[in-house]
Amino acid sequence: MVELGTKKRGNRKTRSGSVVSRSGDKSIIVQVETRKPHPRYGKIVRQVNKFHAHDEENQATVGDNVVISEARPMSKLKRWRLVKIEEKRA
Repeated sequence: MVELGTKKRGNRKTRSGSVVSRSGDKSIIVQVETRKPHPRYGKIVRQVNKFHAHDEENQATVGDNVVISEARPMSKLKRWRLVKIEEKRA
């Protein structure tokens, strides 16, 4: 039997990339690069996506490598949250 009040949350997607912009207070834009083979020709193709993420402590700066995770919608574009900073830019 399932207990009332205890719901198991689904797994959240995570992405790692670099911060390309500090778009405002507690906000960052993270660029994530994916490399995968072209469906027909097999050449490895770079695909770049940008994600708007929430940075609660304003600790990430432009150039840092970070890990972000899915979160509830926080604004029109922000659906990701900063998990950790893997490497600080020197």
